Amino acid sequence: MSDFEAGISPLFTESEISNRVEALGRVISEAYAGQELVLICVLKGSFIFAADLARRIRLPLRIEFFGVQSYGAQTSSSGVVQITLDLAHPIEGRHVLIVEDIVDTGLTLSYLSEQLRARGPKSLKICALLHKPARMQRAVDIDYLGFTIDDVFVVGYGLDHAERHRNLPYIGVLTATP
Repeated sequence: MSDFEAGISPLFTESEISNRVEALGRVISEAYAGQELVLICVLKGSFIFAADLARRIRLPLRIEFFGVQSYGAQTSSSGVVQITLDLAHPIEGRHVLIVEDIVDTGLTLSYLSEQLRARGPKSLKICALLHKPARMQRAVDIDYLGFTIDDVFVVGYGLDHAERHRNLPYIGVLTATP
């Protein structure tokens, strides 16, 4: 383990993540068979997950990016959602799948879902890599889920702490902060 990985305990291996993303891609492809899909990648944390998932979905699709921030450099959500980047194209009348890295309190995703529903998509569903039910403050329906985790702070595979560790190929528990 490198110094870069000090203080991180592996939770899901690169292989475990890959297998789960492959399964999610298969299920999503079946659910939307014969239709075009718009994936909305919630930045920054879900960009790696969204890229891997998009390659495993066997449908015509468009990828949009929506930037939100609620953590800053903290290890818990502030509860205040800031939009940092809006969609480039309309989603009205389209099948939309929000791709999120982690559903923690549910506040960010609840806010984002409301914002996107107001834009008139034909359907709006959620795919989350991780769900942390112990911290839920607002219920969110997750249609496609990678893994459920305990109340731990995780990094890697796009998830960060103060903009660090996104590039780890696995997901690990942050046990010590630098």
